[in-house]
Amino acid sequence: MSYETLTLQKKEHIVVITIVDVENDPAKIARLSDDLSDLCTDITSDSETRVIILTGAGENAFSMGTDFLRAVSRMDEGPCKKLWPLAEPIARLDRPVIAAINGDAVCQGLELILACDIRIAVETASFGLPHITKGLIPWDGGTQRLSRLVGRGKAMEMILTGEIIDAQDAYRIGLVNRVVHANELMEVAMNIAQEMASRGPLALRYAKEAIYKGMDQTLEQGLRLEADLYFLLQTTSDRTEGVTAFREKKTPRFEGR
Repeated sequence: MSYETLTLQKKEHIVVITIVDVENDPAKIARLSDDLSDLCTDITSDSETRVIILTGAGENAFSMGTDFLRAVSRMDEGPCKKLWPLAEPIARLDRPVIAAINGDAVCQGLELILACDIRIAVETASFGLPHITKGLIPWDGGTQRLSRLVGRGKAMEMILTGEIIDAQDAYRIGLVNRVVHANELMEVAMNIAQEMASRGPLALRYAKEAIYKGMDQTLEQGLRLEADLYFLLQTTSDRTEGVTAFREKKTPRFEGR
């Protein structure tokens, strides 16, 4: 399947999704929402894909929604404008998603990368949710995911003031995992993706599920979920392969079953 706002590159078990520059173009934002939804559905049914890298074609690829009302609405729908989510399709993926952030991530672009699991940014990147400066609030998961990632206090400060922070501050508060030079970005992202892809794909999915679902449960419930998923893994062929490879001192060949 072809996509208007995305390009795809697949290398073994890794899919690299590249977003074209869609800043302030309502039609492209709407198209990107549809493309991401379709693509994530395709990825979910593709057993060969184990890790996803999400990046942008230009420095403005994650700088979406500067003109908030127009950039998230279809203008031909009258007063009842429709919002087009970008974060939710990514958040629904059960595979690890690495955001390789090659420029500023503001407004809906930041909300999009908040839905990823690991964030790597170039040292010149800036981050913010300045909706409040226009009398609005983040709507594509920003108020919920930012606070879960960096804590309520810093999320309150960033959202209620519309503060824009640089890459080093983003790293300090845990918004991004690493800050790298621009020419190292994709190499670092690919190295992490390859390391993950070499692991058991079912274990990757279950670990991600345990972390995300556990955060919305009590500790006791989270521990029970973790145990259930652990014991479920014991019934898989990948678990047998992992044990056998360890005993024979060889590299395991996981198949995701």
